[in-house]
Parts: sequence; C-alpha cells; structure tokens
Amino acid sequence: MENPNRRSTLALAVLSLLGEAEQYGEGAMHPYRMQQLIKARGKDQVVNVGQRASLYRTIDRLRKAALIAVHEVSREGARPERTAYSLTPQGRATWREWMLDALATPTKEYPAFPAAIAFIPMLPPQEVLRQLERRHDLLSAELAGIDAELSADGVPRLFLLEMELLRATTGAELAWVASVIEDLRAGVIAWSEDQLRALATATRADGRDPAEQHGTLSPAGE
Repeated sequence: MENPNRRSTLALAVLSLLGEAEQYGEGAMHPYRMQQLIKARGKDQVVNVGQRASLYRTIDRLRKAALIAVHEVSREGARPERTAYSLTPQGRATWREWMLDALATPTKEYPAFPAAIAFIPMLPPQEVLRQLERRHDLLSAELAGIDAELSADGVPRLFLLEMELLRATTGAELAWVASVIEDLRAGVIAWSEDQLRALATATRADGRDPAEQHGTLSPAGE
C-alpha cells in the first residue's frame, strides 16, 4: 500500500502552492490553477505536471493524509464543479519538514539511465554508440533551452536557481556522454560476446560470479 505521507516533487509543489495561496490571502487553490502556475513559471522543468491525472492522484493522496483539505466546491455556469484546496496545520508542518530535508539531504533516486548503463554489455557496442549519440543530441538541445531561459532579462537569480542547477547537471551529463561516445568510437571501450563468454568461463571456474569480481555481465542466456 502506498504511503500517503510519501514525499514527491509533485506533492511538495502542491503544498508549496497552497502555502503561497495562504500567505498572500487567497486561502485556497484549485488543481487547474496549480498546473497553470507551475507551467507559467517554468517550474515544469523540475516538477512533472504534464499529466493532470497525476496531479489529481497526488492531491487525493495528500487529502487522505490530512495534509490538505477541501476549502470549497464551486461551479461557473455549465462548467464542471471546481474544488479548491487549502493546507491543514499538519500540511504546513509536513511542508516545512519536507523542504528542510530536501534542501539538506542528498537522496538516491535510481533513475533509468544509470541502470541502463550498468547493463550495456548485453547490447552490441555499435547499438550503444548510436543510442548515446541520440542522447547527446537531445541533451545538447535541452541545454540550449535552459541557456535561453537563463538569459532572460530582468529575472532575479532567486527565481532561476533551479534552472542553474539543471544547467549544471545537464552540462555534466552531456560532457560525460560525449567522453563515452569518444571512447566507443576509438575502441577504448569495447566488448564482444566471445570476450564476455570467455570471461564468464574463466571466472566461474572457481565458483564465483564474474560480476562479483569484475563488474561485468555475461551474455544473455549464460
């Protein structure tokens, strides 16, 4: 069963926006406005609000955890009912706890890319090279978009800090991917099924898994 108090970037954003609404006298906010504010401010670079269903699921989870509450339900004309939410006292305390912990404590998030890198011997080197070249192009385009946002006139640095962090992490990943591409092209990083089978045979002779000794996978089917 999912922990209703589990922190996520989307849950943190919802509590933050409701706290902002409270601070500036609005008192409450409905999900559509949350989504629009996140996008309008460019925060969708760090908070995934592309699927409104995910936002509604997160709001429902926070409501069940008593971190937010229904403030009012309204309807304009023939439009569907619109529910506005507000923070509860427990929600304010949880938001502060989440914020302080997220700022201070590095966490392991286990993204897919490092996991895929860990298993690349299962694919032919040329196929890995082609995919990393595609990733390089996409990262380059992403970096250009970030640079464009950072160069906007009149925006205080306070409101660009998350973009600066994205710029740093994306730039570092791009440089690393470029170095791996260079070594794959030069044959510095190379493997073949015969090499992996030979390694598996040699290292299993003493009863130990080759991955334990060398961090290298044996071919599929071994």
